[in-house]
Amino acid sequence: VQLVESGGGLVQAGDSLRLSCAVSGNTFSINTMGWYRQAPGKQRELVATITSGGISTNYADSVKGRFTISRDNAKNTMYLQMNSLKPEDTAVYYCQIVLPGLRIYWGQGTQVTVSS
Repeated sequence: VQLVESGGGLVQAGDSLRLSCAVSGNTFSINTMGWYRQAPGKQRELVATITSGGISTNYADSVKGRFTISRDNAKNTMYLQMNSLKPEDTAVYYCQIVLPGLRIYWGQGTQVTVSS
């Protein structure tokens, strides 16, 4: 199983970005997909998760109302639409999937930098 993130970059406060996570390999019955982020000197933290079928989503309080997680099962791709970005959103963003048996896979990360 391989996860590849894309879409990061350098933007100004108030701008938007859309991150993508393309999943390849044995992706049958992915349970949950999610985005996490890690800022310098801080622990990795949950940003948002989405269940199979995209019915249920969960967001960190810090991004509620600004970020939207979605997935396209036909393309095995997950997205994170980030609006009204703030400097405190600066971090490396990682995608994660959970397969049956609690097998967890991570992407390599994509850098998001928001300047004030």
